[in-house]
Amino acid sequence: MPKGVELPEEGYDKIYEYLEALYATIIEKDITQRYNINDKRAFNNVVKFVAAHIGSQVSPSSISKALKADNQGVHHATVEKFIGYLVESFVFYCVHRFDIKGKKQLATQEKYYLIDVGLLNVLIGRDRTANRGHILENIVYLELLRRVYKIWTGTLRNAEIDFTVKNRNGEIQYYQVSWTISNPETERREFTPLKMVKDNYPKFLLSTESFPHSRSGIIYKNVFEWLLEKI
Repeated sequence: MPKGVELPEEGYDKIYEYLEALYATIIEKDITQRYNINDKRAFNNVVKFVAAHIGSQVSPSSISKALKADNQGVHHATVEKFIGYLVESFVFYCVHRFDIKGKKQLATQEKYYLIDVGLLNVLIGRDRTANRGHILENIVYLELLRRVYKIWTGTLRNAEIDFTVKNRNGEIQYYQVSWTISNPETERREFTPLKMVKDNYPKFLLSTESFPHSRSGIIYKNVFEWLLEKI
């Protein structure tokens, strides 16, 4: 959120207070009033669950089952409505899956990304190092959105590509995002899906590391440099 960027000199507590107030106003108050949501506890449970699973494929039924297992029962139809309200209010963005081989959009197991990753401080706590890969994925998604790209999750038979996009010229591009690929297993996991795509469209692997990893026609880029590119 723009106001949050202006606050660093006042300390992280001020930023947290600002984000907390923003969450209370926009999500807890405005949305629940607009859509006449009476069970605010259930609504907040759904918001926090989706926030904790940004970048993961979820469905109303899988969310409902997970919440029930944690003694927070919410019917899947209610979960679906709540997610719809959040997407309509631009708190979360919904990303559909795209069958790369069949060239068609799929209707289930969408991914969701938060409008501002700063809100994760309020929703799931300040210590998020275990989730930093998906947070970086969320940041890349928002940049692709800023570049006015059409965005899907790319699906192959036994693999997935984080983002399949069409740029403003209608050209297809593929993006895989990883915090680091210095581990050989991680490197293999991130490169393999891109290698499986048998076309000649540009394929990118973005991570926080700076040394080159480009291979097999796949372009490796430092994600921070990519974010600062002029387009």
